Amino acid sequence: MRAPSKIELLGIAACLAITLSGCGGGVPESAPKPTDFSLTVSSSGSGTVSSTPAGINCGTSCSASFAAGSSVTLTATPAAGDSFSGWSGACSGAGKCTVVLNADTAVGAAFSAPGTVTVSAVGPGTGTVTSTPAGINCGQSCSGTFASGTSVTLTATAAANSSFAGWSGACTGTAACKVKVGATAADVTATFKLSGSLNAINHIIFMAQENRSFDHYFGALRQYWLDNNYPDQPFDGLPQFPISAPVGPAPTNPGCDPAFPWNPNAPVDCKINANSPAIQSYHLITQCLENPSPSWNESHVDFNFMNHVSGTATLDGFVWTAAHDARNQVPALFDTNGVRAMGYYDGSDLNYYYFMASNFATSDRWFSPVMSRTPPNRMYLLAATSHGHAYGLNTSGSTQLPDPIIFQLLQQHGISWKIYVHPDASGCTTAQCLYKQSYIQNFLYGNTILQNFPQNIQPISQYLTDVQSGSLPQVAMIEPASLVSLDEHPSDIDVPNPPNIQKGAQYVQSLIDALMLSPSWKDSAFILTFDEFGGFYDHVPPQPAVSPDDIPPTDLQPGDICTPPNTGPTCDFVYTGYRVPLIVVSPFTKKNYVSHTVADYTAILKFIETRFKLPSLTKRDAVQMDMTEFFDLVNMPWQIPPVPPQQSTSGACYLNRLP
Repeated sequence: MRAPSKIELLGIAACLAITLSGCGGGVPESAPKPTDFSLTVSSSGSGTVSSTPAGINCGTSCSASFAAGSSVTLTATPAAGDSFSGWSGACSGAGKCTVVLNADTAVGAAFSAPGTVTVSAVGPGTGTVTSTPAGINCGQSCSGTFASGTSVTLTATAAANSSFAGWSGACTGTAACKVKVGATAADVTATFKLSGSLNAINHIIFMAQENRSFDHYFGALRQYWLDNNYPDQPFDGLPQFPISAPVGPAPTNPGCDPAFPWNPNAPVDCKINANSPAIQSYHLITQCLENPSPSWNESHVDFNFMNHVSGTATLDGFVWTAAHDARNQVPALFDTNGVRAMGYYDGSDLNYYYFMASNFATSDRWFSPVMSRTPPNRMYLLAATSHGHAYGLNTSGSTQLPDPIIFQLLQQHGISWKIYVHPDASGCTTAQCLYKQSYIQNFLYGNTILQNFPQNIQPISQYLTDVQSGSLPQVAMIEPASLVSLDEHPSDIDVPNPPNIQKGAQYVQSLIDALMLSPSWKDSAFILTFDEFGGFYDHVPPQPAVSPDDIPPTDLQPGDICTPPNTGPTCDFVYTGYRVPLIVVSPFTKKNYVSHTVADYTAILKFIETRFKLPSLTKRDAVQMDMTEFFDLVNMPWQIPPVPPQQSTSGACYLNRLP
C-alpha cells in the first residue's frame, strides 16, 4: 500500500480543524460542542425550577447544555401553598441561584409543604396557649399551619385559678416552647394545674329533697362498699352492716303493746310498756311509704320518749310517733303500729344514690338545722333562721319573714343566681306560677324577686338548657318537684299511686347527669341533701348548735312540747335536727370521701358565702364548716366523670302492707 503524500496529510488535518461534520460520516451537528457544559437540576417536593437563559424548566429533574462560561440563573417557584426550602449542590440559601458554567454542574432544589403545630391544653386547671408568629390561640386544642422551617414560639398563660405546670411532646419544661416547623407535624401539650382556690368552682347548685333520714337511706352504704369493691373506711351507718369492728345488733325501738291494737270503732293510741315488742331495723321492700311525722312534738318524742325536753337522747320514740300519727289521722293510715319508721333502703333500691355517694362524697355528721318539719328547715336553707318559727307560716297565720335570704345577699353583691322550679301538673311556667311553688314566698324578699327579678325564677327545663349552653348562674337552687310527686316525700294519705322514691331519685339523676355530661361540669358543684328526717329512725342524735338570732320558739301551740313550764335544753333553737343524706358532686370532689365534721346544711350557705366573699346571714351559718374539705381543688379527681347506673324503677310500690 502506498503511503499518503505530504499534500494528502495536510488536507486531512485541515478538514479536522474546520469541522468534524464537514468531513462526512462524523458526529451529528446537534450534539453539544466540546466547549459546552451541562447544568442538571434535581428537585424534591412540589415546585418548578426555570432558568435564564432558557433551557431548564422542570418539576423533578432535567438538564440542559450551555456554552462554556455561560452565566445561568435558576429561579425556584413552589407550588401553591408550599414553600421553597433552599438550594444544594452548586448553590445554597433560598434566593436565586446563579452559576457560571466552567464544567458540568448539578444543583438541587428542595420544596416543602407547610408544617402543622398542634397544641392541646390539658389538666385540671385552665389556660390559653398563643404563638409567635400568630396562628395558635386556644384554651383546649387547636392547630396552626406555618411555612416549613419557621421557628414558632408558644406561650402558655394560666387562668386566674390555675398555674402552668409545663410542656410535653415537642417541648419540655416551663419556659416558652420553641418549635421549628418541618415536614412532620409538631404536637405539643400544655398542662395547667389548679391553684387550690375555691375560685375554681364558678357554679354552685343545691337541691333539698324531702323527708328522709340518713340511716333510712344510707345506713347500709358500708355493705354496698363491700359488695362492690370500694375501700372500707370509718362510717357511722346502721351497726348491723360490715364494719372494721365486730358487727353490732340491729337497733330497735319499743313498739305498740299488742293488747291495744288499733280499732276504728274504739280508737286507742299506741301503748308503750313492759309488753311492747322490740321493733328492729329492717329492709323495706316497698318503695312507697305512708308518712311518719317529723314535726316539733314528734321530733322531741323521738329524741327521748320518757322525757321529751331532756338533753339526753334515748332515740326510742320513733315507732310510737309513727303509730300515733297513723292512728290519729282521719282516715287512719294502714301502719297503725308505726313499724315503717324503722325501715331502711339499700343499694339495690337506691342504686343511683349509692353509686354517687360512694364515688363522690357524703357525710355521716350532716344534719337538718332544726328539730321540726319541712317549713322551718327550709327557712334555714334560705336564711339560716326560721325567725323563731317551729311551724310553717300558714299554721301560725304569720306574715312573711323579714330576714334576708341568700338570694338577697347575692343580688346585693352582683353574684348571678336563679331558682329553678318544676311546673305543677298544669304545666304553667310563668314566674307567678313557679313562685307559688318556691319557699322564697315565706320571706318578704320573695315579693321583691317576683316584682323585680321574675326572670330569675325559671322552669326546670331552663336549667337543662343553661347546663348545656354553659349559661348557669353562679348560684342556683332547684326546688323539689313536690306537686308532681318527684320529691321523695312519703305519702300523706293512702292513695292508689303514692310517691315513689325510685322515681324521685330518677328525676334527680336526670339533673345531675345533665350537668356531668355538659360543658358546665368543669367548674360546677352540685349539692344534694334532704330537708329533714321525715320521722324515720336514725341512731345519731341531733347535735348542739348555735341559736341563729337568739329568738326562742314563738309559735308553739297550747299543749305542745316545750311550752312553759315544761322546758329543757332542746326547747330553743340550739340543737340541730336529725341526720339527713348528703351527696356532693363535682369534678373537684374527693373520691369516695366521707366527712365526719358535724354540720347542719346551713353549711351550704357558708360554702356560697366563702366562695363569693359574702357576709354571714346569721350566727348559725357563720359557725358552719365551709365545705372545702369535700374538694381537691388542685388535682380535679373527676375531670372525667364516672358513668353511673340508671336508677332502678322496678321496685314494688304499695302502702297497705309492710315491709
